[in-house]
Amino acid sequence: MDRFADMQMFVKVVEAASISGAADRLDIAKSAVSRRLAELESRLGVQLLQRTTRRLNLTESGRTYYERCVQILADVEETELSVSSAHGALSGKLRIALPLSFGLLHLAPLIHEFSTLHPGIDFDLDFNDRQIDLMQEGFDVAIRIARLADSSLIARRLAVIRHIACASPEYLAQHGTPKTMAELEKHIGLGYSNRTNPGLWTYLTPSKETSNVKVPIKLLANNGDFLCQMAIAGHGILMHPTFYVAKAIERGELVPILTQYRWPELNAYAVYPATRHLSTRVRAFVDFLADKFAGEPQWDRSIKPMLDA
Repeated sequence: MDRFADMQMFVKVVEAASISGAADRLDIAKSAVSRRLAELESRLGVQLLQRTTRRLNLTESGRTYYERCVQILADVEETELSVSSAHGALSGKLRIALPLSFGLLHLAPLIHEFSTLHPGIDFDLDFNDRQIDLMQEGFDVAIRIARLADSSLIARRLAVIRHIACASPEYLAQHGTPKTMAELEKHIGLGYSNRTNPGLWTYLTPSKETSNVKVPIKLLANNGDFLCQMAIAGHGILMHPTFYVAKAIERGELVPILTQYRWPELNAYAVYPATRHLSTRVRAFVDFLADKFAGEPQWDRSIKPMLDA
């Protein structure tokens, strides 16, 4: 009877929200997981999970047992890592979810640097803009650009994400440069389809009041890099995060417009489950990112005079 292995198995079942998912992660047969789960409940004398045709739900006893298992397993891992960490060596796997474009543009170089500093770390990276469930999909940490709602996740702010409206010199020469927000209603907009209402652009007036303008959207896409390229090619006006467009603005391929107004800001966060003990390697990675992103974001520095105009 291996109680430690039973704890690991049970945690995997809960996080995968299914016996088959846990079996895949543990690389054992589904029947073996079912048998071990039944034996565990029999040994403890309580029902840990309520089984339905669609999913597994924790009972109150199951939730208590799960939280204690997570803590115990994390303590064991932390104890083992403390020996190597004392000598400056981190090891183990980091499973990280990252937004596609921000990840490739601004996180990939930092992951390379962190990997060089800590060669014992193995990375499993998911570059995707979808909203993932950290617990059910087994991620250690996710990087999110959002206005976070209350949740069971712990979030550490990394950087402010500003927006700017811009267009190519060719587009502005052909269609004119809008001087007021109302004039945007007569222009061509490029829209990010992952927004709830891509054509309704919210902004702050010079007097700090919130208002909206309805922009006719000619082209919708769910990829920010593509929209940036379409704006450079002269297809319309883009209101976009500065981390996408700063380089194009520096090169003169895009021109900021309506800089007397402000667009609502978001933040980039590192988030992780509150119920999961923060391992040494996750803590080191999050601390590393926070240090690298400290202060004014690098992509905003060169265009800061335009943002503050």
